[in-house]
Amino acid sequence: MKRLEIVIDEEKLEDLITLLNSVGIRGYTFIKSAGGLGSRGTRRPDDIFFEQNNAMVILACQEAQALKVTAALRPRLKEFGGMCLISDCYWLEGAAISY
Repeated sequence: MKRLEIVIDEEKLEDLITLLNSVGIRGYTFIKSAGGLGSRGTRRPDDIFFEQNNAMVILACQEAQALKVTAALRPRLKEFGGMCLISDCYWLEGAAISY
């Protein structure tokens, strides 16, 4: 399986969710107001004067599904203002797999 971690401008989160739905992703987790340091400088969700927040989306899926996501995401990633990390993962038995 593949794990995708996608960090984007928070204002583009709904667009990303629409993209994920369009390629058949049925499960993900998102975290709003993520901060950090990247190519666009420092993002601090606790800064009340200069509010620019990121959102992080995490999902796990089969490799074929990950290829669909990356094919759809690649042309829009600059627009979303972020990055995408892909790594191998193992789904530990527990809750039903949502991919």
